[in-house]
Amino acid sequence: MTLTHTTLDAPTLRQAFGRFPSGVVAICAEVDGEPTAMAASSFVGVSFDPPLVAFCVQNSSTTWPRLRGADRLGISVLGEAHDVAARTLAAKTGNRFEGLSTTTSVDGAVFVDGACAWLDATVTEEVPAGDHAIVLMRVNELDLRDELPIVFHRSAFRRLAAS
Repeated sequence: MTLTHTTLDAPTLRQAFGRFPSGVVAICAEVDGEPTAMAASSFVGVSFDPPLVAFCVQNSSTTWPRLRGADRLGISVLGEAHDVAARTLAAKTGNRFEGLSTTTSVDGAVFVDGACAWLDATVTEEVPAGDHAIVLMRVNELDLRDELPIVFHRSAFRRLAAS
């Protein structure tokens, strides 16, 4: 057997990676008194004991250097109603919170209202990984909601089919 795509350039890899559907999270905190946010579709649960999660961030991100120093990060697992919000949170420019209702904890973690889950987390480690970094975080607290998640697949936000 011979594989048909042997070019490992960014557009081809993006197509290949896009074949795997993933959830979308907003990672938010108050930084210098201002809410700051980014979106990630590379979020994963890592460990139950201790409770750890992770996501990947591009080294070229201009938002992550601002968020990484926050004492607490709010991770909101975005729901079906957040299809527009997911794009806004991922935008390079503009108000990432436009049209969103949020809740801020006393520790400065910012959460998107209407999300499937809220996780209050603290960064424990960053591991270099090519043109990205893997960010490992300890979950301090969480709140579960009865919402269905939005899914990122083939460069588009989608809803899960009803069962």
